Amino acid sequence: MLNIPKMDNIDRKIIRELQRNGRITNQELAERVNLSPSPCLRRVKQLEASGIIKGYTAEVDTEAYGLPITVFVRVQLERHSTEVVNKFEEAIKNAPNVLECFVMTGPSDYLLKVVVRDLHHYEEFVRKHLHPIGYISHIDTSFAYGTVKHETSLP
Repeated sequence: MLNIPKMDNIDRKIIRELQRNGRITNQELAERVNLSPSPCLRRVKQLEASGIIKGYTAEVDTEAYGLPITVFVRVQLERHSTEVVNKFEEAIKNAPNVLECFVMTGPSDYLLKVVVRDLHHYEEFVRKHLHPIGYISHIDTSFAYGTVKHETSLP
């Protein structure tokens, strides 16, 4: 079990505000969560030091960036030896088009979220990054043709 410090409602308010705008000033953040600036900054630093806040990032429009197609790829391995699993996971960590990789229950072992320019680019991804890994018994692909909800803030 992870040793994560207990958070209170003020910590959660700070996190929600930072998820909405990671570039907010400490002064503005303090006002929004009803704290004075010094205790607010102290709490933010504690949340960062404890690993609850892992970092800050910019959310980028994938279409404007040139990778408009999101692909969900379900992968089933032939075997589940430590060597095979480690080889697969290390290769996926180094695959540039994979945004997320989840270990799954059910018929697939992994679910990948991949972004690509077009169908040809996806084929190239499969041939250059998935097939060479080996030990893959099944690849099932679904192309997302729309987004109903995209949320980056935790409830």
